[in-house]
Amino acid sequence: MAICGIDLGTTNSLISVFDDGAPKLIPNASGEFLTPSVVYLSDRTVMVGTAALDRLVTDPELSAASFKRFMGSSRQVELGEASFRPEELSALVLQSLKSDAEAYLGETVSDVVISVPAYFNDQQRKATIDAGRLAGLNVMRIVNEPTAAVLAYGLSDAREGKYLAFDLGGGTFDVSILDKYEGVMEVRATTGDTRLGGNDFTRLLEEMIAEAHALTIDGLPLRDGALVRRAAEKLKIDLSRADSAAYSLSLSQKGIAGVLTRDAFEQRAVGLMRRLRAPLERAIHDAKLSPSDLDAIVLIGGATRMPMIRSMVARLFGRLPLVHVDPDTAVALGAAVQAGLCSRDAALEDIVMTDVCPYTLGVAVAEGPNVARKYVASIIERNAIVPISRNLICSTVADGQRMVRVEAYQGERLRPDDNVFVGALEVPVNPARAGAEQVDIRFTYDINGALEVEARSISLQVVHRAVFRSNVGLSQEELERRFVALNSLKMHPREQIANTALIARAERLYAEQTGSRRDAIRQLITDFETALLDQGLSNADMIRARFSEDLDGFELNVFDPAP
Repeated sequence: MAICGIDLGTTNSLISVFDDGAPKLIPNASGEFLTPSVVYLSDRTVMVGTAALDRLVTDPELSAASFKRFMGSSRQVELGEASFRPEELSALVLQSLKSDAEAYLGETVSDVVISVPAYFNDQQRKATIDAGRLAGLNVMRIVNEPTAAVLAYGLSDAREGKYLAFDLGGGTFDVSILDKYEGVMEVRATTGDTRLGGNDFTRLLEEMIAEAHALTIDGLPLRDGALVRRAAEKLKIDLSRADSAAYSLSLSQKGIAGVLTRDAFEQRAVGLMRRLRAPLERAIHDAKLSPSDLDAIVLIGGATRMPMIRSMVARLFGRLPLVHVDPDTAVALGAAVQAGLCSRDAALEDIVMTDVCPYTLGVAVAEGPNVARKYVASIIERNAIVPISRNLICSTVADGQRMVRVEAYQGERLRPDDNVFVGALEVPVNPARAGAEQVDIRFTYDINGALEVEARSISLQVVHRAVFRSNVGLSQEELERRFVALNSLKMHPREQIANTALIARAERLYAEQTGSRRDAIRQLITDFETALLDQGLSNADMIRARFSEDLDGFELNVFDPAP
């Protein structure tokens, strides 16, 4: 049974497999490799991907996107009268990918490797594993996205040396530095920003459109906001290809139109570009390298297609980045390689992959006798190679103290409250004068980001041990309850997704039109549905192609005045 690799992305998701000595992407029901990470819910029927994408405009209250940004939080996303956690929405995307893989491979898919941003913390990684479990998958390994991408580059490029992976996805930014030598790919440093991505550049364009027409983005009706967001996303793509781009929108109160230039966009994005530099500098510093020591720069993520990104990278490092692997698919291909390593594929027997702990892990300790004043004492430093085990011996702080509370934190800040609380356990000690009793605290961090904490009272020789889960994650009982609830939803039939996606596109165009153009689109929809009923599925590809071509004319001229 094959182990599949999954790139669970903010904007798009992909699934892949390592087969015949190479990673291969698996197409979805529409024949595409990229599945939009979008969920639409109507009458307890779920649509995912392309079939749901246009519903963001026509039915924004029943559609959700970019929910990966909320992974690891307790935030709820409302779809009509139903509420979903980010893990549940991600699970629906994973279920869709699972269905695609099973149709392609002709076998059940249960074991997977899922990629996550390198700078995801403990809560976010556990939430990703929970999403996999909710989708009925066994997550064998969590792999960092830049690490996965460099795996893909490493197999396709025989050169050895030091790689910097610059990963700007829809919702997150990661930087990793890897050293490739004699079949070993060793991660030297990882850092990033989980609140910075292509979506933030899209938001700037939304604001520029709104300011040009005296609109307030957050005050727009849902459908109008979705239209502006869609136009901004298109502008971002167009401005990556040309010096200027036009937009025209028919909002509920008025029509708006204008032109934006690449120069104006890049000037507006100066703040975001500045934020990209800090993780770059930290990763190079942590790897104990200089920019000139790097042999290659790898760009990952669709947002790296923006000319300002490529220009910045070329300027900072004095060389052009590698682009021979599609930045949209590099992570998924690398996840397939990692899946091949997990299955001990013979083609990968000479490949060794190491990774690092992205955050510092430590315990809260008191500053001398001032118990209320605490700081975090590091046990495992960030960018330590994993798996790793390290210990720290701490002493009691009060006379007669009978218990030591070991609080584990993740992060780089001095004070406990400024870091991520991972978990706590209590260890009994002999009552004695302050400082006389000691506890040996050992942290063990594995390749999946699970932290085991072992605390031993030296005098009593009593050992307490725990593997911590995120305090905002789902309990086993909650996982089981939500698994049942998700499985009670009906997934839209896979064989109808291509047709449904085209109809959703047509319905969006219909909603945007008036007069005779609207009537023409309605007739096209009727003719398409009738043709499918008359011809069955034997001639469906040709019918879809003709319908899509008919819609292209309205898409290209969608904002022309109706005759």
